[in-house]
Amino acid sequence: MIKRVIYPLLFIIIIGTLLSYMYVISTFNGQPEIMMSEQPPFFVSQCSSQSSESAPIDRQGKLNVAVWNIYKQQKIDWQPVLTELTQQNDLVLLQEAKLNSTFVQYLDDHQFHVLMAKGFKLMNVPMGVMNLSTQPANEACAYQTTEPLIRFAKSTLVSRYPLSSGEQLLVINLHGVNFDVRLSSFEAQFKQILHKVTMHRGPVILAGDFNTWREGRMNIVTQLAQGLRLEEAHYKVDFRKRVFGLPLDHLYYRGLHLTGANSDKTTASDHNPIQTQFELR
Repeated sequence: MIKRVIYPLLFIIIIGTLLSYMYVISTFNGQPEIMMSEQPPFFVSQCSSQSSESAPIDRQGKLNVAVWNIYKQQKIDWQPVLTELTQQNDLVLLQEAKLNSTFVQYLDDHQFHVLMAKGFKLMNVPMGVMNLSTQPANEACAYQTTEPLIRFAKSTLVSRYPLSSGEQLLVINLHGVNFDVRLSSFEAQFKQILHKVTMHRGPVILAGDFNTWREGRMNIVTQLAQGLRLEEAHYKVDFRKRVFGLPLDHLYYRGLHLTGANSDKTTASDHNPIQTQFELR
């Protein structure tokens, strides 16, 4: 008799707890939003654009791009490393950027052009992927993909920057879904960008922490890159973070000439940054 009462009650409590958890997390995730202005209000819509044409992001045909999971700025030496990356590169693509007061002050002090696609907010602090650049983007859109188990959202940032050739550079900064046994959400996250890349006629960069820690994940990315005619950067020095022998961080490109690529060690994050050098074709 006691079991007949307790077991259904436990089941109801568990289901209620799960539903409550999912509701709370959904409020943290909110809607996909882009930050394109360095002044408040930061997040106003899913897509945004500049009213006037920006200056070319390349320097007379040369373009340096870095990729780094900044680990929510948890390491004490993240600031000098990020400053060095921004000084050496025209475009820095960050994952796990945490827009707390310290980071806001850092951005204000250094006067970057900032784009951010929010994944979720925790204690009203946005976290997601971010672009820091020497010149502003013409337009940008934010996308979210919810983690199947933990329900927090990963973000994807799609933006366009003008080039001195008269073309537009399409840049996709993506932080891959991590906890997905069937890989359906992981694959859907990459398929979000298919139409954007397919329709774009200029150069393309697809980069970020893809969380490709098993063969099935790597196969999805490889097949998508091949279908979109994207080449992967090959590194002279390669200290990219690896799990089960597979690198997590990647940079793919199209319509550009790669002249150099390295991933050097750092203590400022649990990931080592990628740095690449390109020339316009």
